[in-house]
Amino acid sequence: MKLSELLVYNDIVIQCHDNPDADALASGYALWWYLRKNGKEPIFIYRGRNRIQKSNLLLMLSFLEIPVSYEPDFDRKPELLVAVDCQYGQRNVTMTDADNVAIIDHHQCTVELPQLAEIRSNIGSCATILWDMIRDEGLDPGEDKLLSTALYYGLYTDTNKFSEVAHPLDRDMIDTLIVNKSMITEMSNSNISLEELKITGKAILHYYYDKDNKYLILHAEKCDPNILGVISDFSMETSEVNVCLAYYLSPEEIKFSVRSCVKEVHANEVAAFIADGLGGGGGHLYKAGGTIRPELLSSHGISIDDFERESQFLHDKMDEYYSLYEIIYAKETVLDTSQMKLYNKKEQRLGFVKLSDIFPLGSLVEIRTLEGDINIRLEEDKFLMIGIDGEVYPITKEKLERSYQITGNKLDRTFEYEPTVKNVLTGEKKGVLGAANEVISTGRVRIYAKPLNRYVKLFTAWDDEKYYSGTPGDYIAVREDDEHDIYIISKKLFDLLYEEV
Repeated sequence: MKLSELLVYNDIVIQCHDNPDADALASGYALWWYLRKNGKEPIFIYRGRNRIQKSNLLLMLSFLEIPVSYEPDFDRKPELLVAVDCQYGQRNVTMTDADNVAIIDHHQCTVELPQLAEIRSNIGSCATILWDMIRDEGLDPGEDKLLSTALYYGLYTDTNKFSEVAHPLDRDMIDTLIVNKSMITEMSNSNISLEELKITGKAILHYYYDKDNKYLILHAEKCDPNILGVISDFSMETSEVNVCLAYYLSPEEIKFSVRSCVKEVHANEVAAFIADGLGGGGGHLYKAGGTIRPELLSSHGISIDDFERESQFLHDKMDEYYSLYEIIYAKETVLDTSQMKLYNKKEQRLGFVKLSDIFPLGSLVEIRTLEGDINIRLEEDKFLMIGIDGEVYPITKEKLERSYQITGNKLDRTFEYEPTVKNVLTGEKKGVLGAANEVISTGRVRIYAKPLNRYVKLFTAWDDEKYYSGTPGDYIAVREDDEHDIYIISKKLFDLLYEEV
């Protein structure tokens, strides 16, 4: 859906979910701003039993001049109702009758969608989606500092102070917006009340500890999701605690926060594992979180009403996660290739970029991809390979020339998200596709490979701080000429890339 499709309507009401949070307010504000820029006169409302009372949200409304009104008894039938940060028909939004309905949201889809819908459940906030949609219409939300600050704060709060940001589009918005930092600071420092301080203390006092895997589970009363982060962060200061899971439940959702302080457990992976099929989860290597939707719990025979009695569900998920994985350190491992088949790389037209063509030698750069950010310092022999799915990985000049034939052509490909490189010192960011050239795999370097029959965490020889996850059906591979160059190849890509010798 494009925002311009909404412009055929004149009588437009924007509605966010009941008990709106900062992301809902920022999203509705952004849509209101866009429609006003295009000559419309929309109104922005929220409904439900409760008026906004949290001090940080009251400051947000005042500081950023957000034109939202509390309309518990709204009875007018608009030509178009746009639900933002929620889905029309969900339990967390009071139904408003309308001739037409549109939805813009970043949560898992749980209702039948109207024709006008934009759902991106892998994005950290609805604010990010509105920012991106407005830019697609040729407008710059950054020209309005109040709007920029609202969008920034929406993502900031919905991802627990950016600790749960996973998608590069969220990181792009953070980098791009020019915000009033003093307002962000004041709103953030008004985020916890005395009552929430009491919630934090009660949750910490009543914990479950698994001494074998050294993880904590803490159950909190319903609170602002940021409080879960406060609980988790404080608990991680405890000796012999490597991972912490804090959660609350409500009729609308089960919200949880995950923290890790060991490289063998990525918090974002734990969050995604817990929420798989039940909602959404993600974030950073050491800080993450997610949401479980009550509507989806029924597949496990659990309702929100008996989740408290069935909280063993979370204990079981954590134990299952720990039992799934074999950990491999490539620098210390030699695979038994007698149980593996030998493969050549098929002829594929891939891309490469000489990183010093983008930024000067010696620069510390951040490479942004769908899989996360990679930080490296540019040296003469540092290149970046671009795979058939847009995946990128560093490669040395020697391995590039040994494994690929340079065609002399520019790479002509498009991907879901174009990898970018940012100079960490200056903040300047550049896309890599404009500098990418084409290569063809030569087949001169062969690999041994076999399908995985269990989950694996692989620390590669060139990065022993961050592991790569393999799932059953993916392939574990090692170069024939380097017994420690071990890596994971996705099952969806393997047959496209390799053929048996």
